[in-house]
Amino acid sequence: MFRPLKLILGRTIKTGHLQLVDAEGRTHAFGDGTGTPVIAHIQDKRTERQLFFNASLAVGEAYMDRRLVLEQGTLYDLLELAMSNASWQRRPGWIQALDAVRGAALRLQHYNLTKRSRRNVAHHYDIDGSLYDLFLDPDRQYSCAYFEEEGQSLEDAQEAKKRHIAAKLNLSDGMRVLDIGSGWGGLALHLAKTAHVDVTGITLSEEQLKTARERAAAEGLSKAVRFELCDYRDLEGQFDRIVSVGMFEHVGSAHYRQFFRQLERLLTDQGVALVHSIGQFDAPTATNPFIAKYIFPGGYIPALSEVLPAIEREGLLTTDVEILRLHYATTLRHWRQRFRGAWHTAAEKFGERFCRMWEMYLACSETSFRYQKLMVFQIQLAKSIDALPMTRDYMTDRERDLRARARQAGAGGS
Repeated sequence: MFRPLKLILGRTIKTGHLQLVDAEGRTHAFGDGTGTPVIAHIQDKRTERQLFFNASLAVGEAYMDRRLVLEQGTLYDLLELAMSNASWQRRPGWIQALDAVRGAALRLQHYNLTKRSRRNVAHHYDIDGSLYDLFLDPDRQYSCAYFEEEGQSLEDAQEAKKRHIAAKLNLSDGMRVLDIGSGWGGLALHLAKTAHVDVTGITLSEEQLKTARERAAAEGLSKAVRFELCDYRDLEGQFDRIVSVGMFEHVGSAHYRQFFRQLERLLTDQGVALVHSIGQFDAPTATNPFIAKYIFPGGYIPALSEVLPAIEREGLLTTDVEILRLHYATTLRHWRQRFRGAWHTAAEKFGERFCRMWEMYLACSETSFRYQKLMVFQIQLAKSIDALPMTRDYMTDRERDLRARARQAGAGGS
């Protein structure tokens, strides 16, 4: 085995039981031998060197290309073993230096001008929509669910997420609502059914736009909910409420002030906005290189220390901040398990290599939320200090009311 790789693994893997079979067929053991062994075979010496110099990218690429083969255990087991050990250790200085160089290079990709934003969105969302039906809930909620209780189903948790957001928006009849990054339309349609509001949803994905419009027509809501192919920077008008779920990660750090400046411009004087995004507990770091290359080009996960100054400089008031810690890890576990359960179907349509890429994306994301200081934040914003009630009780009361109404509707339909 490439000696530096063996050395760094020996220093990193302190607990658990990892066995790596190198390119020459020799087995190397790491950890304290506890738990079920995870056994992986590295197929060539080049891969050994790549794993040492840039493991965050090389593990996924080697798994996709079958240059790293799991002989016992799953990809998730391997990533969990590695990340759980690395989470409490300080990274060597040379690795931090390499990350700093990579981070500087990736920041150049955060200039997501309109054409690049459209191209980045198309890379992920304008593919065969049947892929998402393999692992998402029927409403195609492609963001962190909100698990109100242990053992809650993915479907119920995604409904709870929409209720949670609706409660924070404090909707009233007749309001004009903007949904930035409206996806397949589920949240916009939910808000229209929650209150008598007029909703405009904007997206950069032509496939999502088509589906969202079809859903609005099928539910008889085309007059109340309109979906447009539009960049947030090009939008005109005034809105009482603005919501953005799972889109801020695609804005790019270079455009944060522009994003919040546009929110300030679009909101009425008594308007309220809610931004729901993946974030980092830690100081700002570069996007995982595998995710940036294969899944979300141009994407970036912000730290609150980057977001709040941009909000302040654009004259908006931060009226509420909530951190969702393990909710996304649980969401991703549901998605990963469903995708693995539909592997044969996915492989027939997209190929085995694609399936291994997607498995890496889901497994890496889940373990990152469990062990690498990722979370989800919801920031509520206003232009006026008196735009919302003085206490947070209205959120709880509204959410309780929406939950009761949902249960009544369910009982009435059964």
